[in-house]
Amino acid sequence: MKKSILLVLAICCTMIAGAVEPFVSFCPVTGGLALVTNGKPLHVVCSQHDYEGVQLAAENLTKDLQRVCGTQPSVTQSASGECIIVGSLKSPLIQQLVQAGKINGKDLQGKNEKYLLQVIDNPMNGVKRALVIAGSDKRGAIYGVYELSRQMGVSPWYWFADVPTPHQNQVYIKKGIYTDGEPKVKYRGIFINDEWPSFGNWALSHFGGINSKCYAHIFELILRLKGNFMWPAMWGSAFYDDDPQNGPLADKMGIIMSTSHHEPMCLAQQDWSRNRDGAWNYATNGEALRKFWTRGIERSNNWERVVTVGMRGDGDEAMEGSGNIKLMETIVNDQRAIIEKVTGKKAEETPQVWALYKEVQDYYDNGMQVPDDITLLLCDDNWGNVRRLPTLDSKPRKGGYGMYYHFDYVGGPRCSKWININPIPRVWEQMNLCYSYGVKEMWIVNVGDLKPMEYPITFFLDMAWNPEEFHADNLIQHSIDFCRSIFGEKEAEEAARLLRTYAKFNRRMIPENLSTKTFSMNYDEWQRVTAEYDQLALDAVALSKRLPKETQDAWFQLLGYPIQACANLYDMYYAQLMNQRLAKKKNPNANLWADRVAECFDRDSLLQKQYHTMNEGKWNHMMDEIYIGYKSWATPKTRVMPAVTRVAGTPTKRLTFPTLLPSSAKVSSSSKGKCEFEERNGYISIEAEHFTRKIDGKEAKWTVIPELGRTLSAVTPQPVTASVNDMALEYDINVTSTDYPRIKVRFSPTLNFHAKGLRYAVSIDGKEEKVVDVNGDYNGELGPWQREGIIECETVHQQLNPGRHTVRFRLLDNALVLQKIMIDFGGMRRSFLGAPETLK
Repeated sequence: MKKSILLVLAICCTMIAGAVEPFVSFCPVTGGLALVTNGKPLHVVCSQHDYEGVQLAAENLTKDLQRVCGTQPSVTQSASGECIIVGSLKSPLIQQLVQAGKINGKDLQGKNEKYLLQVIDNPMNGVKRALVIAGSDKRGAIYGVYELSRQMGVSPWYWFADVPTPHQNQVYIKKGIYTDGEPKVKYRGIFINDEWPSFGNWALSHFGGINSKCYAHIFELILRLKGNFMWPAMWGSAFYDDDPQNGPLADKMGIIMSTSHHEPMCLAQQDWSRNRDGAWNYATNGEALRKFWTRGIERSNNWERVVTVGMRGDGDEAMEGSGNIKLMETIVNDQRAIIEKVTGKKAEETPQVWALYKEVQDYYDNGMQVPDDITLLLCDDNWGNVRRLPTLDSKPRKGGYGMYYHFDYVGGPRCSKWININPIPRVWEQMNLCYSYGVKEMWIVNVGDLKPMEYPITFFLDMAWNPEEFHADNLIQHSIDFCRSIFGEKEAEEAARLLRTYAKFNRRMIPENLSTKTFSMNYDEWQRVTAEYDQLALDAVALSKRLPKETQDAWFQLLGYPIQACANLYDMYYAQLMNQRLAKKKNPNANLWADRVAECFDRDSLLQKQYHTMNEGKWNHMMDEIYIGYKSWATPKTRVMPAVTRVAGTPTKRLTFPTLLPSSAKVSSSSKGKCEFEERNGYISIEAEHFTRKIDGKEAKWTVIPELGRTLSAVTPQPVTASVNDMALEYDINVTSTDYPRIKVRFSPTLNFHAKGLRYAVSIDGKEEKVVDVNGDYNGELGPWQREGIIECETVHQQLNPGRHTVRFRLLDNALVLQKIMIDFGGMRRSFLGAPETLK
């Protein structure tokens, strides 16, 4: 039984979403090549004259083959018999095959990070057959190797999430030519940030620090996920200074390094802190800073890099004299002069990026110019909402545009460092917006401690390779494919549902900001959300019991811990709320809820201990983050149990926990477009996707983005660059009141990314349209967008007579994402999720 489960898991590993067709089989295939026969793999051939990174990938391939079949083959310099040949166009072996016409060199020459994988008969003297993995360059060959490993069942997360590799005695490669093509985004990577106490303590205890031993695992993970770029950890760390091997290792393995948005010229903030020479002020201390920056370019000159230019204040703060465009232009020009002097080449020959982070965007908005070859790195508002994008008619830039995105953040209104709060539909919606508006040069995402962001990282880098492959209709499938590659076919859909749902719940209100005041007792809201999370935890445990022993650690990291810990958090705050309510009435049953708060607080520590002790303590400290006891935006120094009140007397009844209540009416896809809504208790509530009619436009169509938002889903026009003035949604309603209706419309928190506002219009029965600009003067500064994760607008309309009416909703600007419509006739009560849907 165990063997059959792992066989299914191995087969499913080849099915994760991607452009390349499956080429691995565990059964004989006509014309195929046996890569592993009776547990014995073919040897791997790689030239010593190829890139070191390709040679290292070839060595890792032999280790992956050992993971698959139990035997590690050798890496040799000469090919013979049947073998696996790995190399880039630099390799004499690959050049020989190109010259002999065995490989079409035109398919690789001049291409970026592309590989060809094919079985070739008689490729060279002494070789009967070979699987050839040929890359256009270093990373092309590396990606080809790791794609083979992935399809054989070696997860990119085999080390970082303890995903088991199913054993196989037979592995075959299908005949044909396979490739992923070239990436659509040039630089694709992650930023380890806000890494203390969790990642930092973990690295310190396991590797002695955030050093090359630690980075070797991270670099390999990025490459296995087809990324190529990284900003290193920088809280107390200096990448090049902390370990002299860090820079050479990144270059050897194939990772292009840069430094974060506020660390110019290949130098960390800690480089300056450790060797401070006056003030971090270019106006008063320019000579010292130029000398400092020169050392950064000199030290990194022999390695692949993207140089960050510009300047922020010391410690990632606004620079003194912020807003001085002339000074900033001088800084950039002087930095480019240093680059030219050190490299001996024109500045434009060295890749550079200028990050328009926070107040730096004001320089750009106010007309600051930088040379055309510098990549302009646009940013979100730290909470996943893109602040600025180029217009469709923007003049093309040689350096193009990039996006700095956040899965993790330290700052107001609350830090978000502990757990995954990133539902994939929202990530896709915003990054699709970026790509559609020409942001194609660089995608970099702040992933905090790296764990527990395993799935969002996978999705981000998958999408960065080819954003055009992703659309609203295949997002759920991507999550299923991811879970299939880890847990197998049978449990893939259920695991994916758990994975998606907990991220959706956490995005409603980040756990660090959760409190007794988050949800309302109206509409049984607090009871419902607590019961839903408790049920999710029960479902996660039930899934664990059906999974083989080998996947239990992966289950706990990806599903078990985050779901149980967050459900426990909801239980704790619900118990605190019940304690407060009963204590005000001097009801001694308040003491039962006080005990429940203490139990949940203790259970939180037990779950953390379980995480830190699994797999012989491999992930000890990774969940050191404090997320209970916040009093301000900043992380508290200690865990503090939520305050409770005890009442004199003896409780009179047992504790009653929330249970799942009947859900709102479910609408099948076949009934969409026929929905009607009725007034109940003085209100009507509508989920956006349950329209009665839709009018698509000539250029765009209404698209449902599943599971996006606080409740059911969201609706938006696609493509996001098209005109939408000829589109509309209509909702038929039955009214019993005669009050003036207030129509409350809820949108996803899309920002004013073109500085001209985003507008919609709403009307009833074809009468006067009310036009609303949801964010015309909002520029992404700290505000309700980050705290609430929603935009709610209200319009007041003419008095209605009882009976049937039609609400018509139009967008006047694209990119608005509609979640919910509520019509208040005077009876609607306050609630976080909005009044329950009143579907007729």
